[in-house]
Amino acid sequence: MHAKMLQVQNVRKPEISENIAIDAEAMGFKMSCDLETASLLRTLAGSCKNGMLLELGTGAGISTSWILDGMDRESSLLTVELDETIQNIAKKHLSFDNRVQFYNMDGEEFIKQIANQKFDFIFADTWPGKFYVLDEALVLLKPGGLYIIDDLLPIPSWPDEHATKVEELIGYLDSREDLIITKLNWSTGLIIATKK
Repeated sequence: MHAKMLQVQNVRKPEISENIAIDAEAMGFKMSCDLETASLLRTLAGSCKNGMLLELGTGAGISTSWILDGMDRESSLLTVELDETIQNIAKKHLSFDNRVQFYNMDGEEFIKQIANQKFDFIFADTWPGKFYVLDEALVLLKPGGLYIIDDLLPIPSWPDEHATKVEELIGYLDSREDLIITKLNWSTGLIIATKK
C-alpha cells in the first residue's frame, strides 16, 4: 500500500516565518501566501544558483522568508512593497540577511526603475508585474528564468470584474510564444512560466 502524499505534511518551515505570521496576524494582515505556495517558492528559489531573484509584493514577508530559505549564499533577492507598515514586519525579521534588499515604493515605478536588470526568478504577488506592466516585468526575466504568479483560482471575496481580469491574464500568457507555461489547479491557483 502506498503512503498518501499530502502537500503540507512534514513540511519544514523556516523558523522565522512563524514569527512573521504572528506579527502579520496582530496587524490584521491576511494576504500572505499559503504553505503550499511558500514551499514551492522555496524549491524554485533553490534551483537558481548564484541567482538574481525578484519579489513583487513583499507583504509581511512570509513568502520572502521561504524564498530566502531556498536561496544559496551567493544569490540576491530584491523585494518591493507599497505598504510600508506591512513591509516593516518583513524588515524587522529579515533585514539581518544581507542577500535581501527591501524597496518601499509603487511596484510599477519600481519595475520601470530596474528596467536594465535581468532576473532568474520573478514572483509577482501584486498587481504590477501581473495585471499591468506585465510585458515590462517579463522583459526583466532571463532566458530560462522562472516567472511565478498565484491567486488565480476564484474566491468569494473577488469583485465581479476580477474573474475576467484573471481569465484575460491567463489567455495572454498562453498566447506568448516566448514562454513555456504550466498552470497548476492547486493551492490558490498558480502559473509557472519559463522564458525560451
